[in-house]
Amino acid sequence: MEHLIKVTDLCKVYNPGENEVRALDHINLKIDRGEFVAIIGQSGSGKSTFMNMLGCLDTPTSGTYFLNGTDVSTMTDNELSAVRNREIGFIFQGFNLIANLTAEENVELPLIYRGIDKKTRRQLAREALEMVGLSHRMNHKPSEMSGGQQQRVAIARAIAAKPPVILADEPTGNLDSASSKEILSILKDLHKGGRTVILITHDDGIAARAKRVVRIMDGKIESDVINPAFDSMEEEHEKGSIEK
Repeated sequence: MEHLIKVTDLCKVYNPGENEVRALDHINLKIDRGEFVAIIGQSGSGKSTFMNMLGCLDTPTSGTYFLNGTDVSTMTDNELSAVRNREIGFIFQGFNLIANLTAEENVELPLIYRGIDKKTRRQLAREALEMVGLSHRMNHKPSEMSGGQQQRVAIARAIAAKPPVILADEPTGNLDSASSKEILSILKDLHKGGRTVILITHDDGIAARAKRVVRIMDGKIESDVINPAFDSMEEEHEKGSIEK
C-alpha cells in the first residue's frame, strides 16, 4: 500500500557554503493513512522547517517528498498552492480567522477557492461545525467566541473539504488547559474517524496524546516510536465520551 507521506533524504540548507545552516539534515519519514503522529522538537530543532515542508509551504534543498503519490519537492509556488488547497487542512496556533466573517463563512472560505458551489460548501461547512460542536455558533463572529471556540472553527475550516492530511501546528499554544484538552479530544476523534493527523509541538505532554511520536533534534530525526500509553488513553477517552 502506498504511503500517504514519504520523505526521503530531505535536506534544507540556508546560507550554503562556509556559514551554512542545515535546518534539515537527511530526514527520512513515512506516514500512512489514518495515523496520528506528533512531531516534537524544541526551538531551533528543525521542527518548524519540517512542518513547512510537510505543509507544502516551502521546498527542500535536496531530497524528495511524495504526498498522496505525487512528488511535491520540486513544484513551483503556484503548484504548491494548489496542492495545499487540495491535500492539506491546516490548524494554526493563531486561529487565522477573518474577523468580519461568521464561523460558517470562515469555514466556507477555502471551499470557495476550490470552486465548490454555494449549496455544497454551505452543507460541508455546517457538517464540519457540527462535528466540532459548534452548530449553535455558526452565525457568530470570532470576537463573539472564546479562544477554544475560535480554534474549533479553525478545525472545522481545516476538515470541511475532507483533505487527506490534517496538519496542526501548535494548535493549543494560545489556549488554557481546559480548551487545550477539548481541542486534543477533537483531534483524537478525527483520527478515530479515519483522518490522518500530524501534530507539531514542542510540548512532551501534548505529543503524548498522539499514537506515534517523532522527535527532531539538530535537523535530524532522533527517535520515532509508538506511544505505548495511547491505547489506554483511547479507552479512557471513550469512557469519558460515554459518560457525557
